[in-house]
Amino acid sequence: MRTSSSRRGHTAIAAVAVLATGTALLTGCGGGNDDAAGDGTITLRIGTFGSFGYDDDTGAKLYAEYERTHPGIKIEESNVADGQKYWDTLKLRLSRDSGLADIQALEVGYIAEATGPAMAGKWVDLARTGGADLGAFLDWKVQQATTADGSVIGLGTDIGPMAICYDKDLFAKAQLPTDRVEVAALWAGDWSKFLQVGEAYRKNAPTGTSFHDSASGLFNAVVSSQPLQYANAQGELDYQNSPGVKKAWDTAVAAARNGLTAKLRQFDEKGTWNAAFKNSRFATVACPSWMTGIIKDQAGAGNQGKWDIAAPPVAGNWGGSFLAVPKAGKHVEEAAELAAWLTAPAQHAKVFGVNGNIPSSKDTLTSPVVQDAKLPYFGDTPVGKIYSEAAAGITPAPVSRWDGQVKTFITDNGILDIEQRGTDPDAAWRNVKKLVDDKIDQ
Repeated sequence: MRTSSSRRGHTAIAAVAVLATGTALLTGCGGGNDDAAGDGTITLRIGTFGSFGYDDDTGAKLYAEYERTHPGIKIEESNVADGQKYWDTLKLRLSRDSGLADIQALEVGYIAEATGPAMAGKWVDLARTGGADLGAFLDWKVQQATTADGSVIGLGTDIGPMAICYDKDLFAKAQLPTDRVEVAALWAGDWSKFLQVGEAYRKNAPTGTSFHDSASGLFNAVVSSQPLQYANAQGELDYQNSPGVKKAWDTAVAAARNGLTAKLRQFDEKGTWNAAFKNSRFATVACPSWMTGIIKDQAGAGNQGKWDIAAPPVAGNWGGSFLAVPKAGKHVEEAAELAAWLTAPAQHAKVFGVNGNIPSSKDTLTSPVVQDAKLPYFGDTPVGKIYSEAAAGITPAPVSRWDGQVKTFITDNGILDIEQRGTDPDAAWRNVKKLVDDKIDQ
């Protein structure tokens, strides 16, 4: 799953059991007097960002299913859109061992920090508590959440194999092909070809539309397709010398300065980006698998069938998340059991069928449930085949403990300034470097 600059994204405001604002993690996640009701019912609280697909409204209704089979359990989810704010607040609460949800979602950009020495002893070892079958997960997904002493602090939810989602109606009006194979062929092999398609779109663009939603989103897509990103091969932060960061920066800056983007900030709290889906303001969006659920929710019923999915210029993995259980939570054993259940292969398949989040369990990835899957919102698009093929080619890049923060500085304080304020790229890069130097104690 992706958020603000990440998944993660996983983010994208999901309908959740507890309606949340951007300050949700600042108030009351750690519980109150209703944690154990008079009838013995336990309330388990889950803190998430973006769209995990568990909820009982637009998701796979997993909470309701678990409550039916576990009569003494009630589940409440608090969800926010901005993954960086979520992580900053979570770190503060971990430092105080106070106010934590029973289960906390972790995005891959922060997993190296979560498994690092600064957070040693903060998490339950899910290899020993909760009954999860670690062998069911992709090996590299388990390794990402494993500490130096061998504890597994997080269970994999999804991964983020990349594609490009595009609006067929806008492509047709711009006199571009609409067949997904033909579209993919336009930019196959190189992100510079993607920009060339953008230039072609701009020549005949329908009034009020842009080729791509966001230069920051494009940066994330490009860097996610590179073998070296923010860290070097030893897992040390080395973004300034990274060929992957340079490629992504140059591509995103070119898109911004040449007017190929709608100048939007993904996952903005005002909902401007969300509204742009509904109003068909852009023709393409970098589309890790979890983005399909966001498109469905934000573009809405009026745009069903208009969006399609094509292979990206270069394969990559953007995002993916974990469920972790803080030791300072109120109901550790029950929370670990719920986390294991939510991330089991059967539940991975259910979430994928509704939300499109590609599972991180091996057998589910290769099962007919995923391989043959289509999402009603995308018509006859072979969503499962597109994303499972992309997933098969994923080789995770080295991750440093600072990746998530550096990514946010580059996108929200660098590229966004270029895109929205016309800041000179060299000045914007110097601003990013200063932020990293000032904010990160390496």
